[in-house]
Amino acid sequence: MIEACRDRDFGRVFRLVKARAGIYPSMIARRCELTPSRVGEVIDGRRQLLHMDVIERISDGLRIPGHMLGLARRTWETPQNLTVTPREPTEAAPPADMQLAASLPGTDVDSILALAAERDLSPSTLNALHSSIADYWRRDDEHGGESLRPAVLGQLRYVVGLLKEERSSPMRDGLHGIAAELARLTGWTYFDARQYHQARAYFTEALGLAKAVDDHQFMANVLACMSLQATYQDKPGDALALVTAAQDQARAAMGTTPRVLAMLAMREAFAHATLGNHSATHSAISEAHTHLGRISTDDPDPAWVAYFDETKLVVDTGIAHGRLGEAVLAEPLIADALRREHRTNHRGRALHAFWLARTQLQRGKLDEACHTAMDALVPAAAVSSQRVARHLREFHEQLEPFRREPAAVAFESRLREVLPRQVSGSPRP
Repeated sequence: MIEACRDRDFGRVFRLVKARAGIYPSMIARRCELTPSRVGEVIDGRRQLLHMDVIERISDGLRIPGHMLGLARRTWETPQNLTVTPREPTEAAPPADMQLAASLPGTDVDSILALAAERDLSPSTLNALHSSIADYWRRDDEHGGESLRPAVLGQLRYVVGLLKEERSSPMRDGLHGIAAELARLTGWTYFDARQYHQARAYFTEALGLAKAVDDHQFMANVLACMSLQATYQDKPGDALALVTAAQDQARAAMGTTPRVLAMLAMREAFAHATLGNHSATHSAISEAHTHLGRISTDDPDPAWVAYFDETKLVVDTGIAHGRLGEAVLAEPLIADALRREHRTNHRGRALHAFWLARTQLQRGKLDEACHTAMDALVPAAAVSSQRVARHLREFHEQLEPFRREPAAVAFESRLREVLPRQVSGSPRP
């Protein structure tokens, strides 16, 4: 990065921030006040950026220190010296662990926060951390995880830092659980961005944190996430092995609830469907529905599985049938779930609408498929998710044989209006 900035090779800079920081070209464009097409041309080597005002916008938008690009110190950079002058002379210096360094580097925020952190944690502290995680998941559904990742990572580092100190067993177990959930959420944001290597690293960290306190149910949850990722990577054998391991962990846990077992059975159905195994898929679907039917209000469900309700079971059942090519079974299920799905869950609505459009297209319902896909464009534009973008591209490609039909032309026009970047990145002419 230092070399690329020194040479003002912004194509390389943009590629590096995408690969290393997960900042995709669309976000680069927004942060630097550039058009997406211009960013794409720079990355492809078809355009150079030479104007000073543009270079300053890149410095500010990507938080590249001014000196790395031959600019003056930017207004957002931490001053080189921040001297603390006592109001009155003191006879003795304070203890070493209470002294702040004369220079406070902007990248060392975690250590500064640690100095100010409350040392005697209370149950209310744990409740506050759990509440913030619930809020992160809600915002992830509404907007995608890309913009949340820095905050989640910062909180993960903070909680892991707290674990380095001596704690009572209940407090230590609580912190391990929170750290495990934050690591899983970080892995999820990378998975949703289709950065699978980074996702796997954080999922593995979440497994280790849960294993430290023998939380077998949460280990099962993380393994189920990894299984879902394997289906997206077209590794159905890995997906089945991971969900089988998840079910083993669930069986090892005391009091695994029917809701958790239903979620795991549906992950198994996805793995079998990706393998094309019809009978095993139908069996796993049946098992998931049986488990969900056993749920009672007294079940001590973990908070992380609350999302798996009847609507989620129905849409996942439809998707499993869709993966098998059973469009006749899939279409009414996905359509029914989509009608019941919460309006603020933009990513879920977009994903499920594109699945519905694909099943309708498989059934020869071109007009309905294009109408459904057009409805999906608004929630797709509201969320930053490479998984959603992938489903959109797949539907777009499946429309290729019908591209001259009026319904397909109308969809293409709406797509260019709402998500022009997706069209420019499409293989279609």
